[in-house]
Amino acid sequence: MIEITRGTLEERIIKILQKTYPITVKEIAENLHLSKKQVLRTLQKLRVNRIVQLEPLPDKTYVRLLKTNFNFIAKKRQRKFIKHHKTQNKETEEYDGMMYS
Repeated sequence: MIEITRGTLEERIIKILQKTYPITVKEIAENLHLSKKQVLRTLQKLRVNRIVQLEPLPDKTYVRLLKTNFNFIAKKRQRKFIKHHKTQNKETEEYDGMMYS
């Protein structure tokens, strides 16, 4: 099972590839409203991981999805750390005199 983070460009490209075949790099870029260079860079990463295969022709490059078992996981969020201050007794802070028992 290949884990892909939700909300990333990889997820959007994979979902397009699952719906449409054959499709070119130019068509993916137009569909996502991104430059062809950005899409090609992401596709190269996916190609290295053997998720997609690029099939270059003289005038266009087709993209083929090689894997089908994807698990889309949510981004991990870091919860904001809230620092709590201890309130000190104001009477002890202000008094500078002698202490009596």
